[in-house]
Amino acid sequence: MHYFDHNATTPLDPRVLEAYVDALQGFPGNASSVHQVGQRARGALEDARERLARILDCEAEEVIFVSGGTEADNLALLGAVRATRKPRKHVITSAIEHPAVLNACRRLEEEGVAVTYLPPDGQGQIDPDAVRRALRPETVLISIMHANNETGVLQPVAEIGEIAQAAEIAFHSDGVQAFGKIPVDLRALHADFYSLSAHKLYGPKGIGALVARKSAPLAPILYGGSQERRRRPGTENVPAAVAMAVAAELAVAEMPSETVRLAQLRDRLERAVLEKIPATGVNGAGAPRLPNTTNIYFDGVKADALIIALDLRGFAVSSGSACSSGKLEPSHVLMAMGLSLERARASIRISLGRWTTPEQVDALVEALVDSVEQLRRLAPAELSHV
Repeated sequence: MHYFDHNATTPLDPRVLEAYVDALQGFPGNASSVHQVGQRARGALEDARERLARILDCEAEEVIFVSGGTEADNLALLGAVRATRKPRKHVITSAIEHPAVLNACRRLEEEGVAVTYLPPDGQGQIDPDAVRRALRPETVLISIMHANNETGVLQPVAEIGEIAQAAEIAFHSDGVQAFGKIPVDLRALHADFYSLSAHKLYGPKGIGALVARKSAPLAPILYGGSQERRRRPGTENVPAAVAMAVAAELAVAEMPSETVRLAQLRDRLERAVLEKIPATGVNGAGAPRLPNTTNIYFDGVKADALIIALDLRGFAVSSGSACSSGKLEPSHVLMAMGLSLERARASIRISLGRWTTPEQVDALVEALVDSVEQLRRLAPAELSHV
């Protein structure tokens, strides 16, 4: 199977796996225990925290280990908003966020919080001026993702962070897709909260982190023990935290060359598809994007049928967020960008990774050519109505 769905999850890097297994075997204790076995686990946990903090240029105590990106987003939104003392509260976010952010915002609405969902432009970017215009006296949080998981489009988060800082409003960015693929400078982004997930950067599933600035109030959303400085209770997953730190270090070390390599492969893929298959296009092509991600529409073809056809040929791609797979609705991201219902349903996401080769890209192009031709032949009327 040729894997082109790295934005859904990444394979575990063998070097990360080795560190993970070593930690599983070497640190069996509970990091909250006072005996030597527990304290060795505590030492490994704090070392992992410090290694992540060095990469992110933040203080170690600002790194909160959680179960993944979804929990990090929920903790940031629910925790930050509930920690404020304003009688009326307002949140600004975008219509293209990951479901973890959108559904957390819907929960806040049920609690009486007003939420503004900003639409993107036709290329999938949020206008910082729209953020500025949406500000209210009762605004307590702005949450805009760093990179979109479906299109790969990068958001102007540094500029939005400046707006938030000037207005003295907390700023959260979902960095799950960005961290490990592009450089991340939290100080330049002016982010009070930043979400991370290990399994997007060749680490294990079930571990992530929320960077929370000490100056930003944050209420816990879970209740139990005093772990993670009383911000996230539960026995710490020490081996996974160690593995996440190793995965992050590898991603940052290899980023200069890997970013160039992946962008070249993505561009090679897009050029070939546009040249060989008529009535196609790249969603968000006019905006800055992650180097590994492309979202392509094939007019007259249903994305789910194309995904199955490619799967039968040995290629794994997707139609958007893996957290929304199985739903009949078209992509909320593409619809917010202004695509027609038919074109949104004709779009697939292809995301390349660490072991993607030029030969695999060329083979995918040929599989796309054959599959699209076959599907259009079976349903020619759909193409004529686009």
